[in-house]
Amino acid sequence: MTDATARLTAALTLILSVAFAASPFLVPGFGGFDPNQFPVPQINPSMQPAGYAFSIWGLIYLWLIAGALFGLWKRSTDAGWAAMRPALMVSLAVGVGWLPVALLSPLWATVLIWCMLIPALIALMRAPLGNRVWASWPVGLYAGWLSAASSVALGLIAAGYGFLSETTAAWVCVGFAIVLSFAIQWRLARAPTYGIAVIWALIAVAVRNEFAVDSVAVLAILGAIAVAWPTLRAFR
Repeated sequence: MTDATARLTAALTLILSVAFAASPFLVPGFGGFDPNQFPVPQINPSMQPAGYAFSIWGLIYLWLIAGALFGLWKRSTDAGWAAMRPALMVSLAVGVGWLPVALLSPLWATVLIWCMLIPALIALMRAPLGNRVWASWPVGLYAGWLSAASSVALGLIAAGYGFLSETTAAWVCVGFAIVLSFAIQWRLARAPTYGIAVIWALIAVAVRNEFAVDSVAVLAILGAIAVAWPTLRAFR
């Protein structure tokens, strides 16, 4: 990649980060899928995190913008940063249009969230080892939350279209999120923000279920403890 191309991708990454952060203004007041968007209405699904957990998006937006700004200012032609940017740009570009799609179709929104997650994980794996606070850490937080959100979306589709009962779908999707995030954080061996985002989501699932011992809250808490192991390892 030439220096000119690297500078262009750095600038585009910043533009897409800002556009992604601005996307909620296109759909003000969005609070998740409408229960009646599904053939089997999903009223207060136990697999979904408590509402407060979604406040993490504010930090994700700001940190991605700050990281992209630092990258443009200080690392516009750095090879490590250049390797990360194309996949991140794809994820952010899909993310810009996610909310309008979510208003129309949970099924297509689920497809798109996976289209956001996969390139975000690729970008995270390619993130440079230096300047982690501005490179791998914001991308890790973003990819970690997407890992939890994409698993929940699959569970909602499974229950909402009658493939599984709501209870079974909750256990399956939370279990899948735990296995997926544990494997990724262990393989990554850095960027602990990935695991932190997943743990945040899992604890919020337990909160939504009021820590009831006969609910998916038990699995969520055990999963948070399990993911904490490679997350703490990543700090070292």
